[in-house]
Amino acid sequence: MSNDRRVRLVLASGLRREATEALADRFAGPSTAVVHHDLREVADGVVRRRLRVGARDTTVVLDLAHGCVSCTLREDLLPLVRKLIATPAVERIVLHLDPMVEPEPVCWALHHALVGEHTITDLADIEAVVTVLDERTWLDDATGDVQLAEHVPGVPSEDDRTLAQVAVGQVEFADAVVLDGRADAWLGARTAAVLDRLTPGAPRAYLDTLEQPELGLDALLAAVPENARRGEVTDAHGPLLRGQPPLDADCGVTLTVFRDRRPFHPERLHAAIDVLLDGVVRSRGRVWVASQPDVALWLESSGGGLRVGHAGVWLAAVDDESWDRADADRRAKAAFDWDPRFGDRVQELVVIAHRADPEDIVAALRSALLTDAEMADEDAWPHYPDPFGAWHADPCAETADLGVPTTRKEES
Repeated sequence: MSNDRRVRLVLASGLRREATEALADRFAGPSTAVVHHDLREVADGVVRRRLRVGARDTTVVLDLAHGCVSCTLREDLLPLVRKLIATPAVERIVLHLDPMVEPEPVCWALHHALVGEHTITDLADIEAVVTVLDERTWLDDATGDVQLAEHVPGVPSEDDRTLAQVAVGQVEFADAVVLDGRADAWLGARTAAVLDRLTPGAPRAYLDTLEQPELGLDALLAAVPENARRGEVTDAHGPLLRGQPPLDADCGVTLTVFRDRRPFHPERLHAAIDVLLDGVVRSRGRVWVASQPDVALWLESSGGGLRVGHAGVWLAAVDDESWDRADADRRAKAAFDWDPRFGDRVQELVVIAHRADPEDIVAALRSALLTDAEMADEDAWPHYPDPFGAWHADPCAETADLGVPTTRKEES
């Protein structure tokens, strides 16, 4: 294959199976391959793979070493995409994802997993990640605490993600959003306000208009900004705000940035976290607790679901060799914002709320910071009782391969 031939990849995701299939159908064409792995029976070891290339439409039952999502990705999807890239008639490949699959870990595999001597993105370009959502129900999905397994057939019993975590994750990673159905004016406006802050700059269109040339898929993809993510996966120390989300409130939807140099008291932070689980669509960011001075913790919530995990060490705690190995952007940010006492240690959280008062959120987080007296007694910090010491990403092999942390807040 010549180096100047670059196949385009599109990922189509969404919670509603029929709507995502309808979106994938819009892409079908003579030079497009559409791949879908039906995971509804994956827990029983059954995965059905449908492949459409032009007029050819075939479905096979896969014989995998283990019936799991990561095996499907590693043993079938990636090798199949590699073969399709080498097929001269194929100019675009659409990966129609199962509702339980978030596009971010798939994109990570496309960028990093070797298939032979190359990764998929060595040979092809991710044109866009497109997510379809039901405008009438998505905001409820994204702000609840229902388990994903209660909504999506086939979710393995060990997968403890909530519906909100997947609903938000699919949209947050999208370069373009397709709306299925039409909500009433007020709900539509509130949903739009959330989308403006969750995935700023992503063009939107209604599913039933995509067959119109002026409003179709080509127009939607052409409207994706040049600086869009397009499958790029950033680590926990990347930018928390992408694009230019509105900072003013709209329809009761707010975006709050919390930043402070003081460490959190671990027990008070554990209690304060509940403020991020009520009336909040999304929170994400880096925190540090006084009892773990060298460790950056990654915290993110979606609706009533929460993840907490280690995000590596702060650069202030590494030697010169490790500093030189760190990402250049991270080093530049740390150097620009270096604190004489704490180095690059800092609290940085972004919170998108739809029914919570930003002042209440900020007040709760500030109350969890160390007081002046506690700041003066640094020798006591390592001895604070630390609920976060037992919180760690300990996913099963399946979710580990997909990069999906599963830690959740314990019930009090």
